[in-house]
Amino acid sequence: MKKSIVIAGVLLGTIFTANAQTYKFVTTVESVVPGGLGRSRMIVSEDNGTMSETELENFFSFVGIKFENIKNNDIVISTKLSEMEKKGYKMQNVTSGVYSSKDGTGIFITRYIFRKDN
Repeated sequence: MKKSIVIAGVLLGTIFTANAQTYKFVTTVESVVPGGLGRSRMIVSEDNGTMSETELENFFSFVGIKFENIKNNDIVISTKLSEMEKKGYKMQNVTSGVYSSKDGTGIFITRYIFRKDN
């Protein structure tokens, strides 16, 4: 009886270990500050527990919305998302939000959550 319990425990442990997963987060913070004075970044959680930052361009310049900056940010972000897929990560979830204040400033944040089965 004890032998059966031990074997069942080992088998269950093997099943749960085989289904282990790794999660990675890519977060973009895009500044909505008139005059291009804000700071926009893409932050990526690395496998070793550190984070890397990539500078993004601000949505606004001194003359208003700068669509070229939005296009350039889209290229940087889509390149990173494609890179994650090539490394075997699958997009699990995307969450976005906006913070704005009364003075017309704010941020647009998007968090991409990736999962990789080990």
